[in-house]
Amino acid sequence: MKERLQKYMAKCGVASRRKSEELISQERVSVNGEIVNQIVMIDEELDTVKVDGKIIRPEEKKVHLVLNKPVGVITSVKDQFNRKTVTEILNIDERVYPVGRLDYDTSGLLLLTNDGDITYKMTHPSHEVEKVYLARIKGIPTMEEIESFKSGLKIEDYVTAPSDIKILNKYGNSSLTQITIHEGRNRQVRKMCNAISHPVLELKRIRMGQIELGVLKPGEWRELTEAEIEYLKNI
Repeated sequence: MKERLQKYMAKCGVASRRKSEELISQERVSVNGEIVNQIVMIDEELDTVKVDGKIIRPEEKKVHLVLNKPVGVITSVKDQFNRKTVTEILNIDERVYPVGRLDYDTSGLLLLTNDGDITYKMTHPSHEVEKVYLARIKGIPTMEEIESFKSGLKIEDYVTAPSDIKILNKYGNSSLTQITIHEGRNRQVRKMCNAISHPVLELKRIRMGQIELGVLKPGEWRELTEAEIEYLKNI
């Protein structure tokens, strides 16, 4: 489908339509290798447009979502065993990718986006984004076990960074806890609970940094607010 060159340039994020017209009149724009100095019609599927010698393409619409991942869904774009994936839950045209992971048997907050900068900021260890979970665990931890959990635990070949665990409710043979970590190692919360002999029975992530799960039910998702996106960009 053909459209005016200056409209295409604006769609590519080069400049406004009026400013793009100025660039064209300054002979800084070429279509299929030929410099143009007036408005022409182009087909973005067939024509190659360059500004100052650099090819321009339409900007990809940035999508930022938070999903309440249900238990039994894979945190992946596709799965070799044909299990349901998080992207199959979403009914959107844009292709997005999970930011980090949630285990198959863990529910809760999962960010999905096509914004590479935000993915990097949320997953790079140096940024230490806080992750908060609700965990129902077997038994009731002692004060000594809680202190060892908080100070760092030896798991496999590493020692966990200082974390936090609070008992929210006690039941007969289990307890509901809130766990806060700053790392994102594979199945880390479960391994930490195993290390103090209180294995996880149920696990749900409720917050990452300032992004909260809120009232989303399992399988529901929403777009991030402008304030949440701005927060992520400024991490």
